[in-house]
Amino acid sequence: MAATGVLPFVRGVDLSGNDFKGGYFPEHVKAMTSLRWLKLNRTGLCYLPEELAALQKLEHLSVSHNSLTTLHGELSGLPCLRAIVARANSLKNSGVPDDIFQLDDLSVLDLSYNQLTECPRELENAKNMLVLNLGHNSIDTIPNQLFINLTDLLYLDLSDNKLESLPPQMRRLVHLQTLILNNNPLLHAQLRQLPAMTALQTLHLRNTQRTQSNLPTSLESLVNLADVDLSCNDLSRVPECLYTLGSLRRLNLSSNQITELSLCIDQWTQLETLNLSRNQLTSLPSAICKLTKLKKIYLNSNKLDFDGIPSGIGKLTNLEEFMAANNNLELIPESLCRCSKLRKLVLNKNRLVTLPEAIHFLTDVEILDVRENPSLVMPPKPADRSSEWYNIDFSLQNQLRLAGASPATVAAAAAGSSTKDPLARKMRLRRRKDSAQDDQAKQVLKGMSDVAQEKNKKIEESGEAKAPDLKTRRWDQGLEKPQLDYSEFFSEDVGQLPGLCVWQIENFVPTLVDEAFHGKFYEADCYIVLKTFLDENGSLNWEIYYWIGQEATLDKKACSAIHAVNLRNYLGAECRSIREEMGDESEEFLQVFDNDISYIEGGTASGFFTVEDTQYVTRLYPLLGSSLTSVPIPSAGWPRSGLPGASPDQLQALRGAQEEAEG
Repeated sequence: MAATGVLPFVRGVDLSGNDFKGGYFPEHVKAMTSLRWLKLNRTGLCYLPEELAALQKLEHLSVSHNSLTTLHGELSGLPCLRAIVARANSLKNSGVPDDIFQLDDLSVLDLSYNQLTECPRELENAKNMLVLNLGHNSIDTIPNQLFINLTDLLYLDLSDNKLESLPPQMRRLVHLQTLILNNNPLLHAQLRQLPAMTALQTLHLRNTQRTQSNLPTSLESLVNLADVDLSCNDLSRVPECLYTLGSLRRLNLSSNQITELSLCIDQWTQLETLNLSRNQLTSLPSAICKLTKLKKIYLNSNKLDFDGIPSGIGKLTNLEEFMAANNNLELIPESLCRCSKLRKLVLNKNRLVTLPEAIHFLTDVEILDVRENPSLVMPPKPADRSSEWYNIDFSLQNQLRLAGASPATVAAAAAGSSTKDPLARKMRLRRRKDSAQDDQAKQVLKGMSDVAQEKNKKIEESGEAKAPDLKTRRWDQGLEKPQLDYSEFFSEDVGQLPGLCVWQIENFVPTLVDEAFHGKFYEADCYIVLKTFLDENGSLNWEIYYWIGQEATLDKKACSAIHAVNLRNYLGAECRSIREEMGDESEEFLQVFDNDISYIEGGTASGFFTVEDTQYVTRLYPLLGSSLTSVPIPSAGWPRSGLPGASPDQLQALRGAQEEAEG
């Protein structure tokens, strides 16, 4: 490196990747007196070069991935030094000098991936330390005095050590934002310090022998906690303390023994990534469909079966990755295909028979992995080419080509292919699947037929009259269906014009709601909603919903369902009446009101007659004179002017009786 007049003005140099093993180091570096940062990563250094002593303005020094056994040298003479990154070397306890912790501005220290067996001495004197990384060493204890002065720490990594306990003084780290304790044998550590770290945003406790008994009972104070990793532990269920974390965005509970999820997961309204792989789950609760911000779900290596995935999963409109490999899935809900942002769908190593035909509408899918599903038959691609489908070819010749078949085999498959009837294809698949059951059924029917024929032959030989043939009838064919007059509930022009009508159930009868109150629902009431619109052919069509309030009584719930069916019969509609519950409304229902609905406390009284007990007022009657005249005593007492018709002795006796009654 030639000496030039530019060197004193250089602010930063990256010499990483050079070979300085033989003791050679560019001597012109000491001429860079204004140097602020210097990177010497992967240069083969065995000791710090003496040229560093001239860099009095150096603030950041990185010497990672070398062969350093000591940091002794000129570091303590660099007054502006703020960050020392010496990870992935061969540093031992004696190789870390004590005097570097006297540097006033030292705020970043990374000694990870070394050979330390204890914390560096005098580390507690680095009062301005913000970032401390001692991970991937062999440290077995943390001195109690370490965190007395390091109260400004923002980042602390103690992962992959041999720690069995943590000092109680860690509760002083009230500014700490990231705490990483992965891969430590902390079985007997109760982690009672966690609730005091109110600024914590990231908490990683992977493989720390966590159980239900050695976790804090509550983490409500950690209102900023967004990233939690509890994977590779011994949890049999989701810890209760996690349900109170309303700011949670990433949660990793993989490689545990969790068998079920609580309905309380709907409190994770900000959750974006959920990893539950390698557990014992057989199904997911419907409450997971309320996590509308969820982008990634990992469910690999569980025991999910036919009903394992809730049908409402299509409400997760932001879902981008869905991975459920190595389970017992036979089908997936068709609503999963409504997740239009889905880019990665992994379902390999299951028992899938087919996929929903709507899977062709997932235009953004980049990875579709359905390997090792022996019985899987892919749905046919729609004949309509006007729309865009994902560009995945499931034809026989393409599958043979991917499997490595010879060109002749692929050509023969292409030549033998012809236009096939999708309906006939489905019938063939159904017959193939049920062939064994059909053979058994035919044998049973043949045996029953033989028995019947033999019995008829005996009847004819004996000359008995043959019984008339009896044809089976449906159970409801013999019922008399009364002609109901729905006009007393609904007007004649209802559903004849496009628009919206809402009825409120009041005293067993639907009452029309004014248009100004559409979308406002009382929590103790039930409603019927009719949406009238014109279809593609210009014909009237309807959508009928009945909404159930959370506090509604039984009579309102029943009447809303009954009158919704009555309305459908009155209109002659072919649609079905759809039940909607408060707090769990479908997207279709919300779109009827432009996603603007509100709840109001209260509601109308129940239609059931309620019996009220008669209230009796307690009164006290005095007896006056020999005629036993009764006079009621006023609740406010006797007037000071006296009682008309009473003598002074009688008044004095009455006042005494009143005082005794009041006493």
